Amino acid sequence: MSGWMWWLIALFAVGGFSSITETVRGAFRSRHQRKMQVLEAEREERRALEAAKRPPEPVCGCTHHLAKHDKQGKCHEVVEVPAAWDADRKPIRFEAGTCNCQQYVGPQPLSSVYADEITDL
Repeated sequence: MSGWMWWLIALFAVGGFSSITETVRGAFRSRHQRKMQVLEAEREERRALEAAKRPPEPVCGCTHHLAKHDKQGKCHEVVEVPAAWDADRKPIRFEAGTCNCQQYVGPQPLSSVYADEITDL
């Protein structure tokens, strides 16, 4: 047998390949973890870019949309209002009622603007 075969047999005899295989497995495991972290970062970046493209939602402090408010700011959304309480002052029964908020707090949507063209005919 040639010289490298003896080294191969010696490595098998003392279990040298187990440490090599563990090193290789560890390298593959850490590579896989890094790859998954990169994929998750790309996914989060995509979500952030999509969220940045959307205009802000005009939402009141009562969490209802601007469309549920009139010109004076009164909210017309139907909500559950507590009607009965237990001994610990926790509501046990609810009835339908209107939202009590009065003021819209949030970003104002941009209105349409008409501008004449600046060209000479």
